[in-house]
Amino acid sequence: MSDHPLRSPHPYPANASTAAPVTGQPLGSELRRLREASGLKLSDVAERVDMPSSKVNRIELARLGIKPADLDALLDLYDVADAAKRDVLHSIARHGSLRGWWQTYKDTISPSYADLISLEADAKSMRTFQATLIPGLLQTAAYARATIDALSMTATPEEVNALTQVRMARQSVLSRPEPLELWAVIHEASLRPRVKSDPKMMREQLQKLLDHAALPHVSIQVLPLDASPHVGMLGAFSVIGFPETADLDVAYLENLTGALYVEDPAEVSRYGSAFERLRASALPFDESAGLIERLKDSI
Repeated sequence: MSDHPLRSPHPYPANASTAAPVTGQPLGSELRRLREASGLKLSDVAERVDMPSSKVNRIELARLGIKPADLDALLDLYDVADAAKRDVLHSIARHGSLRGWWQTYKDTISPSYADLISLEADAKSMRTFQATLIPGLLQTAAYARATIDALSMTATPEEVNALTQVRMARQSVLSRPEPLELWAVIHEASLRPRVKSDPKMMREQLQKLLDHAALPHVSIQVLPLDASPHVGMLGAFSVIGFPETADLDVAYLENLTGALYVEDPAEVSRYGSAFERLRASALPFDESAGLIERLKDSI
């Protein structure tokens, strides 16, 4: 989903929802995930970067801020070479005390996009159908930058870079201590675009889908090109779920000039039913992964 990120002169949706934002927890959870992925214990980190293990632990628990030099030392230790990802983590570290990290980008993102980020931060689950794009929470930085540049039409290079950082930062909901449960049904057409000047970009994007599909809280299915007529022909949508009650669930839709939040429980339920139909029409998980793998290998 393109998530209609840019600010625009269009009015703020009358039925848009808001939710309480988060603070610096995504940074701590991401640093812990990176450490564990590197096979390091707290004591190992303490020895290699000359930082007490208690301090590392408090940073990971979001009970202590982190200086730029210390963050760079940890990212170097964890072999994080992606410049966009490092920029995002530094931004969160700088502004972790704000009511929501995305407020840093309030002059760039639209109010409705800020609402989406806030909802994702509080949500327990998201069910999303995408007809032409990889879902934002599953995009690589390179894919995000290319699609944001193409879809925003009027964004400056600086705005494209900022919006790419925002999209990467949003993905922390998938690595927090209680991660967002994401179920994505992606039309096969979304997996086939080719950028002749940069085939590596799409290979890396498809590999990221495979990597995330292996996570216990991420489910990815592909709706094949030869599927029978389906409700997804009406367009992409997401259903954002909350732990308290289904009455708080929200459906999210977007178009070229704005975004719409559907909150009426009966209408949200219809989107939930639509997703169930799409899920039933899509390939099973193993066949979906096999198709993604074959498409990646064919590039």
